[in-house]
Amino acid sequence: TPVRQQQNTPVLELPCPGLQSDCKIMAAELYPTKKNSVMFNNETMADVHFVVGPPGGTQRVPGHKYVLAVGSSVFHAMFYGELAEDQEEIRIPDVEPPSFLAMMKYIYCDEIDLCADTVLATLYAAKKYIVPHLARACVNFLETSLSAKNACVLLSQSCLFEEPDLTQRCWEVIDAQAELALRSEGFCDIDSQTLESILKRETLNAKEMVVFEAALNWAEAECQRQDLSPTIENRRLVLGKAIYLIRIPTMVLEDFADGAAQSGVLTLNETNDIFLWFTAAKKPELLFCSKPRKGLAPQRCHRFQSCAYRSNQWRYRGRCDSIQFAVDKRVFIAGFGLYGSSCGSAEYSAKIELKRQGVSMAQRNIKYFSDGSSSTFPVSFDYPVQIEPDTFYTASVVLDGNELSYFGQEGMTEVQCGKVTFQFQCSSDSTNGTGVQGGQIPELVFYA
Repeated sequence: TPVRQQQNTPVLELPCPGLQSDCKIMAAELYPTKKNSVMFNNETMADVHFVVGPPGGTQRVPGHKYVLAVGSSVFHAMFYGELAEDQEEIRIPDVEPPSFLAMMKYIYCDEIDLCADTVLATLYAAKKYIVPHLARACVNFLETSLSAKNACVLLSQSCLFEEPDLTQRCWEVIDAQAELALRSEGFCDIDSQTLESILKRETLNAKEMVVFEAALNWAEAECQRQDLSPTIENRRLVLGKAIYLIRIPTMVLEDFADGAAQSGVLTLNETNDIFLWFTAAKKPELLFCSKPRKGLAPQRCHRFQSCAYRSNQWRYRGRCDSIQFAVDKRVFIAGFGLYGSSCGSAEYSAKIELKRQGVSMAQRNIKYFSDGSSSTFPVSFDYPVQIEPDTFYTASVVLDGNELSYFGQEGMTEVQCGKVTFQFQCSSDSTNGTGVQGGQIPELVFYA
């Protein structure tokens, strides 16, 4: 059969389709790096078969003991160790077929093929069969795709897989974006141990009423998992002692009266004691913690070395003040610090926005009061926004209020704030004069 070579890749013209497999192997001999890849999921010379997946969803996968033993110490022990058994068919009910094939593809082809739907199961397979490079790739994939929507589920899995770096990243997201994480569907899928670790968290940045509602949602899902009717009594039953990790006495009184007190989850005595704790001079002893969570302390990146005011500057007539910034570490932008009136006390209406590559990530219309000083005044988004490193984002504000205000000057292109380095550059969205050297948006308020 003639062999035609193009761009270092062998192409075989086969007169007989029946010789296809044999010729692929011959081609691999010409190009050694292809030796194992052509055998991936290939029945040719297979000396072992795996029946992968749970009953009713199995897939039969061919394998080659030598190739698998080279790629995994577990397979090596299974096939060539002292206790090796000469099995032609091995059942693996605890691994999903797509994830097992992803691991096999890495062993045979040195290719990593991951997707969001199967990466956790692939990580499980890589851990089970001790394929460390693939496991590391799975963890990197998970860290990259980590968000408030999946942080609680990944926290549970990272503890199971003993991945401390991933666990730490999950906690960073849960702390900073606590309300989003607690309200996510994934929160209801966590196990009871992970639930307790979250409810204990001192740095959880959330209102206690949100924590309470999230715990009730989890309890409803847990009732369904245990085939229990999701009654108030059963929700309290599945929560068990975890309910005392919710700091109900630290709620705003109105939240307690309108929410927790009327939920039915608390006993009559608990409800009465908490009301007395709120109102009585002599407070009763409670099983609930009455000390508020510390939450996260916001940090401020100030980009100007001084500020000033002059007549005719700074004016607001519906135009946009904007600046671009990038960071070298992942942070969460909670809002901005803005200047106020230079002519005495005044109230401003502000539309704040954060964009990435022209796409809005968060925006909010908000009012703030300035007291006539040169201080900055914080304005916040509804939820902190996750900012990835080495990518430029655009911070913008459109102000309406007293036209004459303070403005920043002697701006810096790079600012070191704790362990985070911010870089600034001018934004084409800015139509009111703000830039790197001077203008509005003197501060970025963030969690790190």
